[in-house]
Amino acid sequence: MNRRKLGDLEVSEIGLGCMGMSAFYGETDTDESIATLHRAIELGITFLDTAELYGPHDNEELLGRALEGRRDEVVIATKFGVKRNADGPAGRALDGTPANVRQSLEGSLRRLNTDHVDLYYQHRMDPDTPIEETVGALAELVQEGKILHYGLSEAAPETIRRAHAVHPVAAVQSEYSLFTRDVADAVLPTLRELGIGLAAYSPLGRGFLSGRFSSTDALDADDWRRTQPRFQGENAERNFELAGRVADLAAEKGVTPAQLALAWVLAEGDDIVPIPGTKRRSYLEQNAGALEVELSADDLEQIADAIGAPAGTRYDAGGMQTLNR
Repeated sequence: MNRRKLGDLEVSEIGLGCMGMSAFYGETDTDESIATLHRAIELGITFLDTAELYGPHDNEELLGRALEGRRDEVVIATKFGVKRNADGPAGRALDGTPANVRQSLEGSLRRLNTDHVDLYYQHRMDPDTPIEETVGALAELVQEGKILHYGLSEAAPETIRRAHAVHPVAAVQSEYSLFTRDVADAVLPTLRELGIGLAAYSPLGRGFLSGRFSSTDALDADDWRRTQPRFQGENAERNFELAGRVADLAAEKGVTPAQLALAWVLAEGDDIVPIPGTKRRSYLEQNAGALEVELSADDLEQIADAIGAPAGTRYDAGGMQTLNR
């Protein structure tokens, strides 16, 4: 598999989002998840994304088990700074204090069964802690060798600049797909100016663009997506209609909807690495097939023009407050 660079960090051309193996997306299967992780390594998909929030903690523990004896074959990215057991997005629900940076990392290292993390993200920006203080603590951990690179998730351009001035940012993680392109307005130009990579999460629009389902009725009853605006009522109807356009275009190319959607993200720049999430080997293998899809400039324009803006915000009101700051 080809490689791409996020700042100075070299990773596989696509990654694997591991969140759904432990949380948020309904029923889980530990054995299948571990098999999926092992299959990813076989395919060369070695950029693995997790967070202390996922579970919480269960997802990191899962990776620690799955990667026993194989740590050196992968690049692990994890995140800190969101306390799931806190109330709402305000106050200490978001914690970027230096003390929490170090405490969270120690917990992640223990659960992941490793002595270092390749890429350590601040999951969301803490409005009560200046980014310079958070990055100062991250820089100390880089010096100690406990993290090799650090990143930010869903940060605003000015925050990215301030962080980068303290210590170089390797990557910014933001949602980016045919359904969510706002990062291209200001964040992506900032990243390219500073030489920072983009890790694109939810490149399949949280499943809308995969072609796997045509109604929210297909989601498990406890699937977190049911609570989000894009998956509710008239919004969902509109968004499934848009997803149908992706499916039609994919059929014309002889590929799956997921492969077309991922190929579009991949073609947006070699400084962008999509990290589609899955908990099953079959979908992992299908996603890997996106690397074989060739899209011309005309294809890219046609695809982008055919898919309009989705209905509804990508998070509920509380979640939206934590973005772009």
